[in-house]
Amino acid sequence: MSEKVQIEIQDSDEQEPSAEPSATENQISQTPPETEPVADDVTAKLQAAERQAEESYDRLLRVSAEFDNYKKRTAREMQDVVKYATEKMAKELLVVVDNLERAIEAAGAERTEDDPLVKGIHLTLGEVLKILDRHKIQPVKALGEPFDPTFHQAMMQEEVEDQPPNTVVREMQKGYTMHERLLRPSMVVVSKLKEKTADKGQTE
Repeated sequence: MSEKVQIEIQDSDEQEPSAEPSATENQISQTPPETEPVADDVTAKLQAAERQAEESYDRLLRVSAEFDNYKKRTAREMQDVVKYATEKMAKELLVVVDNLERAIEAAGAERTEDDPLVKGIHLTLGEVLKILDRHKIQPVKALGEPFDPTFHQAMMQEEVEDQPPNTVVREMQKGYTMHERLLRPSMVVVSKLKEKTADKGQTE
């Protein structure tokens, strides 16, 4: 008589737990590592980029300021070139003025102002002075003025009683300015105290 084999059928709900991890375990195992080092790296890069942007902006401001200064300087230089383009010719023309004034002075001793020659010289001198005036060339004030080394060139000193010391008492050659810049200094004689007056002042 054969033996009966008993076969047990287990219910599906009572199956042994699977070796595979559950979904919760998968989520836990897939959780990324700590993000603090990554955040610190991003912050450092952002700060470096901000510093670089600030430095670039500062360089841009400096370059812009330098360019503006260059444009202004160039404009001033061009204006000066235009203003003083005739400076060399003006200096040569002043020699003509000097000769005309000397001719009038020399003729004054022998001829009257009604003399046609003297009149002609006066007219010529007047026309030349008008041309100079149109180009902003003006004579320097010297006679009776305090000596100013900026505009006057002292050729000699002269003792005088009716003028204070260091006063221009004679003008040997007129000086001129061009657009208020010295074109030629005045050659002048400057007053000084008489020796006796100076000695008396020292004694007192």
